Amino acid sequence: MICYLISIPVLLAPLLNGFKKTHTLWRTFAGLWFSCSLLFLFFMEVVTPFFIVEYDTRPNRLFVEYLAYPKEVMTMLVTGYKAELIFSAVAVTGALFFARRVYPEMTKRQSFWDIIPRFMALPIVFVIIFAGARSSLGHRPANPSTVAFSSDHLLNSLPLSSGYNLIYAIYRMGDEADASKIYGEMDVNRMLELVRKNATGNIKNFTNKEIPTLHSLSPGIKRPSPLNLLILLEESLGAEFVGRMGGLPLTPNLDELSREGLFFNRLYATGTRSVRGIEAVVSGFFPTPGRSVVKLGKAQNNFFSLASFLKTKGYKTRFVYGGEANFDNMKGFFLGNGFDEVIEEKDFHDYTFKGSWGVCDEDLLTKAHELLEDEKSSPSFTLVFSSSNHSPFEFPDNAIELYESPKATVNNAVKYADHAIGRFFDMAKKSNYWNQTLFLVVADHNSRVYGDALVPIERFHIPALIIGPGVAPGISNTLASQVDLPPTLLSLMGLEGQTPMLGRNLLNMPKGVVGRAVMQFYKNQAYMEGEHVLVLQPGKNHSQFHYDGKRLTKEKITPFLLEKALAHAQWASWSYSNRLYKLPSMEISASSILMKR
Repeated sequence: MICYLISIPVLLAPLLNGFKKTHTLWRTFAGLWFSCSLLFLFFMEVVTPFFIVEYDTRPNRLFVEYLAYPKEVMTMLVTGYKAELIFSAVAVTGALFFARRVYPEMTKRQSFWDIIPRFMALPIVFVIIFAGARSSLGHRPANPSTVAFSSDHLLNSLPLSSGYNLIYAIYRMGDEADASKIYGEMDVNRMLELVRKNATGNIKNFTNKEIPTLHSLSPGIKRPSPLNLLILLEESLGAEFVGRMGGLPLTPNLDELSREGLFFNRLYATGTRSVRGIEAVVSGFFPTPGRSVVKLGKAQNNFFSLASFLKTKGYKTRFVYGGEANFDNMKGFFLGNGFDEVIEEKDFHDYTFKGSWGVCDEDLLTKAHELLEDEKSSPSFTLVFSSSNHSPFEFPDNAIELYESPKATVNNAVKYADHAIGRFFDMAKKSNYWNQTLFLVVADHNSRVYGDALVPIERFHIPALIIGPGVAPGISNTLASQVDLPPTLLSLMGLEGQTPMLGRNLLNMPKGVVGRAVMQFYKNQAYMEGEHVLVLQPGKNHSQFHYDGKRLTKEKITPFLLEKALAHAQWASWSYSNRLYKLPSMEISASSILMKR
């Protein structure tokens, strides 16, 4: 934070200080800059304890969101926080006095000859400031997720400075988007009617007024004891690489395993990034035209996930990743939403190969196997996220017979990823957890999503496979989305309870309801139902197409299909913005508390 704040004046100092014509300008600018910076940092820390008492976290986006309600906020402060206001005012005045005494010494005029060595030192100073602002020697800059270590949101915010926490939250607000403003507005009641009926076939299943999409799950199988759940989220594994789906012959192990479980042949990813896959598979949440909720402020705690639901059933929950878990804010999102622990690259003390994205898939899955083998009592949910099939496609030498030359290609990486899957299931079948675990292998997205179509549907086609006790081998040819997998898994696990998920149990489809999938491609969103695809475009007329499995052919828009497409797009933005995607046991959001006041 300090490096960010001092970067501009430090780099400008040799240019402005030392010349008579610019020295006055320099003193004025530097004095104001340092005074405002010190005031900002000091003020944010002074008010932090009072903010924590009220909202159980360091100052975040709520700090600026409430500026939209000045009357309510000022009334609340004056009425209930007189002592805090007086203390803050005195402390900040003292900080300003200190700044006015110090900054003249920092901005004394230098002679012309003093400036020459300063110019020569500029490159070194720039590197130091850049490194300090980045605050990490790893592959990725530091972010709030870097210091996340607990499932308690307050504890994760304490290592940060409040000024940084606030600015980062404001920065992330720019990643949000309101689908109703981008694609067109729809009455909220009509929107809820459509998404509810589309999910279960009966809107009477939804009775909770506080959480509009909350409804009860019906277990598909009765289990004498709860099963473990392991989800293997495979990086960039599109249908084009899977032999069983008519792709290249790169996945013999997955192809063979698909004959032992339930294989989904018409499943589509919700997006083109890993966080979209996480959002859909782990939370059952539909995509929005903004960033994935994994990165957004309002979803960093009290947001529904499989982990938060399974914790209510006594499950131990963990995320296992071979790289740095702060990538894409995964660590912060998971720890804030039901995961007990995050195991990442630094926790792999014995590994055989490490590339740019962390340890290889074999080491990753060996770790997952060992964790399950050591499980003694409570059932567990383990999310494993692979990374070997990612550019620059690094994996151990001699692990596989290469499909092509050179070694570092996507086809070879896919073949290696499949090799790791086969090796893991060989170990699992001989383990003590095999008969107590439900396994899901699913891609996060395809590796290459491109094309001249508004949404290249064929590039969203991905594999998914469920294997476990009582799961009959077979192929599901129902059109489906990644968001349908969580409800299907919970049904197969024999669990019941309430969730806000709008995905469908693919083993018990509502009568008269055809399959559907939602795909986000940049700002365009496709809603596919049967063979018809409605594409929503920002600022343009929406379009409808017929999809034959390969090509999109334009056709006349069906008004009801357009309504459903708009409803699903708007629901995701609306439920996120209003913090309505949660379990009843989750605490009421701070914004709701304020609005009630």
